[in-house]
Amino acid sequence: MSAGKLLTGVLLGAAAGAVLGVLFAPDKGTETRKKIAKKGSDLTDKFKRKMSDLVDDIATHYEDAKDEAVKLAETGKEKANSLKSDARHALS
Repeated sequence: MSAGKLLTGVLLGAAAGAVLGVLFAPDKGTETRKKIAKKGSDLTDKFKRKMSDLVDDIATHYEDAKDEAVKLAETGKEKANSLKSDARHALS
C-alpha cells in the first residue's frame, strides 16, 4: 500500500469518526453544525500541513539524488580522463 493511500485512509477515518462523534453528542443542531465545521476545518489544516511536509520531503530527496548523480558523473569523467591519460602514456 502506498503512503498516499494510507494517509488518505487515515484522514478519512479520522474525519468519519469525528463527524460521528459529534453527531451522537447531546448538543443542539446549531452547536453540532459548528463542531462539525470546526472539525472539518481542523482536518483540512492538518491535511494541508501533512501534504506540505510530504512535498518538502520529496523535494529534499530529489535534490539529494540530483546532487549524488552530479557527483557520480564528475567522478566518472575524472576516471575516464585518467584512463585516457594512462593509455596515452602507455602508448608513448
